[in-house]
Amino acid sequence: MCTLILLRRPGHDWPLIVGANRDEARDRPWRPPAAHWPDRPGVIGGLDLEAGGSWLVLSPSGIVAAVLNGPLSRGPAAGYRSRGELVLEAADGVSATQSAEALADLNGAAFRPFSLVVADDAAAWLVRNFRASHDNGQPQEQVDVTRLADGLTMLTTSGIPNDMSHPRIRDYLPRFSSLVAPDPQAGGEGSWSGWETLMGSRHSADGAGPRGAMSLAGPGDHGTVSSSIIAVPAARTSGGGSRPVWRFAAGPPHQTAYATVGLAGHLPPDR
Repeated sequence: MCTLILLRRPGHDWPLIVGANRDEARDRPWRPPAAHWPDRPGVIGGLDLEAGGSWLVLSPSGIVAAVLNGPLSRGPAAGYRSRGELVLEAADGVSATQSAEALADLNGAAFRPFSLVVADDAAAWLVRNFRASHDNGQPQEQVDVTRLADGLTMLTTSGIPNDMSHPRIRDYLPRFSSLVAPDPQAGGEGSWSGWETLMGSRHSADGAGPRGAMSLAGPGDHGTVSSSIIAVPAARTSGGGSRPVWRFAAGPPHQTAYATVGLAGHLPPDR
């Protein structure tokens, strides 16, 4: 995962909306979101066929978990656990808060640097494990857990919420702020179009080149390979029959249409 956008709206019928563009080696095999893990009934996510984990999942209790690589730590490395395991561990919790508290006890030295977002209808948390210069370039043994503010938050591999030093955030955070948020209750695909269009935007301001675009394309073996937008209803809304909605583009979103993921394998929220 390379770019994540979260909209937190406490008190709203749809208090959590997450947009996620996955940037990865184009030849790394994967499968679209589905119930890929028999030992985790109802967990829906994209499957990384190389390591068996995921970059983004939705749990039966309404937890959305997404992992981003840390700076300069693309891909796997010998001697480290796959960061794709982390989202599955986060999905085991009954709430985002419980999962974040459990993940605080991770041994950071077992992983390459990462930023992990764990969110549900009640709260959103950022779990980070970065290399520290005072630690001789080795991963920290203890991860850092912070609660994300309500409203709009944008993250890239820097791991710093709304990091305006990053050209993509500097350009696109105001653009997302000006949009009308997706409205799953409106029905149809039109209410998603604003976010879907921006997720696939190739615009890059300030002469930043590809690094400033939302959907990365061009030469080389690395780029945006898929995109997701997930909306999670409030507990009171889900009690009335509403269920999460996942829109997925199974390719670069600037050239691949979004479609709604079937959540037949997703268990009703137990909240």
